[in-house]
Amino acid sequence: MKKLLLALLISSVSFAQNANRKYVSHSWKNNILEIKTNDGTYRILPYSDKIIETSFIPNGETFNPSSHAVVKTPEKVKAKFTAHKNALSIITPNIQVGVSKSPFKITYYNSRDEIFSEKMGYTKVNDSTQTLSFNLDKEEILYGGGARALGTNRRGNRLQLYNRAHYGYETEASLMNFCIPMVLSSNMYAVHFDNAAIGYMDLDSKKDNTLTYETISGRKTYQVIIGNGWLDLISNYTDLTGKQPLLPRWALGNFSSRFGYHSQEEVENTIVKFEKNQIPVDAIILDLYWFGKSVKGTMGNLEWDKDNFPNPDKMIADLNAKGVKTVLITEPFILTTSSKWNEAVAKDVLVKDKTGKPATWDFYFGNTSLVDVFKPEGKDWFWNVYKRLINQGVGGMWGDLGEPEVFPSRAITAAGKADEVHNIYGHNWAKLIADGYKKDFPNQRPFILMRAGYSGSQRYGMIPWSGDVSRSWGGLQSQMEIALQMGMQGLGYMHSDLGGFAGDYFDNRLYLRWLQYGVFNPIFRPHAQEDVASEIARKDVETMQIARKAVDLRYQLMPYNYTLAFDNNQKGTPLMRPMFFEEPNNPALSEVDWQYFWGNDFLVKPVTRWKVPDATLYFPKSSNWFDFYTNEKHAAGSTVRVKVSEEYIPTFVRAGSFIPMIDPIQNTSKYSLDYFNLNFYFDETLKSSSGKLYNDDGVTPEAFEKGKYEMLNFSSTNDGKTLVIKLSTTTGKNFTSADKYVGVLIHNISKKAKRIFVDGKEEIYKTFHEPLQVNVMMKQGTQEIKIEY
Repeated sequence: MKKLLLALLISSVSFAQNANRKYVSHSWKNNILEIKTNDGTYRILPYSDKIIETSFIPNGETFNPSSHAVVKTPEKVKAKFTAHKNALSIITPNIQVGVSKSPFKITYYNSRDEIFSEKMGYTKVNDSTQTLSFNLDKEEILYGGGARALGTNRRGNRLQLYNRAHYGYETEASLMNFCIPMVLSSNMYAVHFDNAAIGYMDLDSKKDNTLTYETISGRKTYQVIIGNGWLDLISNYTDLTGKQPLLPRWALGNFSSRFGYHSQEEVENTIVKFEKNQIPVDAIILDLYWFGKSVKGTMGNLEWDKDNFPNPDKMIADLNAKGVKTVLITEPFILTTSSKWNEAVAKDVLVKDKTGKPATWDFYFGNTSLVDVFKPEGKDWFWNVYKRLINQGVGGMWGDLGEPEVFPSRAITAAGKADEVHNIYGHNWAKLIADGYKKDFPNQRPFILMRAGYSGSQRYGMIPWSGDVSRSWGGLQSQMEIALQMGMQGLGYMHSDLGGFAGDYFDNRLYLRWLQYGVFNPIFRPHAQEDVASEIARKDVETMQIARKAVDLRYQLMPYNYTLAFDNNQKGTPLMRPMFFEEPNNPALSEVDWQYFWGNDFLVKPVTRWKVPDATLYFPKSSNWFDFYTNEKHAAGSTVRVKVSEEYIPTFVRAGSFIPMIDPIQNTSKYSLDYFNLNFYFDETLKSSSGKLYNDDGVTPEAFEKGKYEMLNFSSTNDGKTLVIKLSTTTGKNFTSADKYVGVLIHNISKKAKRIFVDGKEEIYKTFHEPLQVNVMMKQGTQEIKIEY
C-alpha cells in the first residue's frame, strides 16, 4: 500500500494523462469506483484479483453495459479502496489501480510494479474518430491484434480492425479475417478493448511509446488483465471471454477436403480411396457444389443439388456407418438468383438499406444480400437450415465468408450499422449455431469451422482457420506465427489449409512439409483448389507413403492430443505454444524462427524451405530433450544444428515426459484405450515428473462437468539408484473405467537397468531392449513399476 501511494505521489508531479481533464468527485459502492471529471465519468470495476475493467462515459452519454466479448460475472473480490488528499486507490491481492487527482492520471500495477497507465485516456478527435491512449514501457514486446503475418513482435504497427480476407497471402498479411482488439505485453499483462465497432490499434507506430485504440463509435471500455506467467495470463483472459468447449474427438483426426466435390459419386469414391490405401480419415468436407453446379449464381440455395447428389440421406448414413462425418459449407450471403431469395425476403431475414428494403450489392459470386444474424427472425431462419441438415446426419458445419467478405457501410442490421457490427458478424453467426445445438441437439458436440470471429468466439466452439493462404513456401512460413498468436488470444484451434489453398503450384515436397507441420497443429485438414489434389489418398505412391506416416502419427498421438484439447477447455491453454512461454525473460526467444511447443512435452521445428539439409534449434534451459525419432539427448540451454529428414520434421520430447500413444486406426470410431503404449523419457538428472491422460466418450458435451470421464495419472521419482513409476486412475462419478493393458516404454534406461518390479513382484528379463517395455494391467488403485539401476 505504501509502495502504491508513493508511486502515485511521484506520478502526480510528473505529467498528467490529459491536462484538460479535472477531477471533480468520486464514489465507491458495490466494488465499483466512479470518478466524476469535468468531461465525463470513469467507472472502474475489479472482475477478479487479476482483471480490472475501466470505462469512460463522456458527458451526455450513458453507460452501455452490453459486451459482445465478456461473459464473466465479476467476482466478490477482496478489494480495498483508499482515498487520500490527492490520490485514490483500489488494491486487490494481485492487481491494483491508482488515480492521481491533480494532475489527473490512472495507473495500473501488479503486486510488484507499475505495468500500464493511461496517457491521454479518452479523446474525441472528431465526429467519426474516438481514441483511448496509453503509455508503454520502451522495452516491452507487444503481441495480439488477431490473425496477421507481421512478425512475432507487433510493436511498431498500426493495425486496422476490420475483418477482411487476404487471398493468396504469403509471408506478410497486415489485415486478415480475425481482428481481435487486444494487446498482450511481455510485461505479463494484456489490455482488451471491449468494443465491436471497426477502427485501429496503433502499437507505437510513431515510436513515442504510445498504445492507441481508435474507433468510430461505441464503448470506451477496456479490461486490464495480468498473470503470473503466460499460461496464467491466457487462462485469466479466457475466464473473462469464455473457454472453448471440448471438441468431438473425431475433429482431431484427418479430413478429406477440397474445393470441391461435385457429386455424391465423387464423395463416395474419395472415401473408398482412403480405405483401400489404409489412410485414416474421420470427415469429408463438401464445398459449395453440394447446393449448386456452378461457383457463381447459386450461393444461398442451401438445399442439396439433387441432380448431382440424388440421395444425400443415404450418402451421409453410409459415411456415418464407416465412421466418417460429413461437413458442409454454408455462407451467410443469399443471392438474388438463389432458390432461397424470395423466401428470405418474405420472412424479412436480410439486412436492410435506409429505405427498409433488403440491402443488395454485387460481389464475386453475384448480386446478394446478407442474413441478419442479429435479428431474431434471421437467427431462427438460418438455424432451421442447420437443424434440417443435422437431422439428416451432417456432423459439422463450415461457415465461410463470415468477415463478412463484402458488407457495405450503408447496410443496416438489427444491432446497428454495418461498420458497427462488421467485426462481430462471424462471432454471432457461430453463436446462433452453438445456441441451436444446445437447444435442439444437447447431446452432441458441435463442429463449427469459421473464417472470421472476434474476442471470445472460442466459447461458441469456433474452429478458426487462416484463410486462403498461398500454396507456396512463403504461405507455409507464415502459419506458425498466425496459429501461435491466435492461441495466445483464446482461439487455440487456429490452423491452416494443409498444403496451401491458393494457386496451382505443384510441389509434393511442400505438400509433405506442410502435412508434417500439421501433425503438430490443432486441426489436421488438407485443403486446396481443384488444380492440385489435397487428399493424401489421391497422391502418387511415393508421396502417399510419406504422407501416410504423418497421418498415422497424428492418430497415434490422439490420447496426448485429446488431453491437450481438455486442458484448453478447462484452462484456455493453447495447444501450440511459443518458445518465450518457457523463458519469458529471454527476449531472444521472441525471434526464434518458428520452433514451438506442442503442448508441454513436444518441441518441434517445421521445415519451411525447399531442400533444407539441417536446422538449428534452441533447447530451453528448464529440461533436457530427446529426439523423438533417434532418442539422441540434447542438453538444456544448448543450441544445436540437427540433420533434417525427408520423412519428418525435427521433433523432440521433454525429459521426464509421459507420452501416451495408440496404434494407427482407420478413424476415431475405432479409438480405444483398452491397450496403449505409455512412453516415458527417463533422464537420470531429473528427480520427479508427472503426466496425465484425459478420456471420455468423445461426444458428450461437458462430459467432465457431468462426471462422465476418467483421468489416468502418471508420476515418476528417481533417487539416483531406483526409478519408480506410478499409474493410477481417477474417475468421474458417472463413468465406469475398464482395465487397460499398458505397455510402459521407458526410454534411455535399458543399458542401466538391473532389476524390475511390478507391484512388488520381480519381472525376469533375459535382455533389456531399448526402449525397455514393462507391461502393466492398469486397474483401479495404483500400479507401480520399480527399476533398480
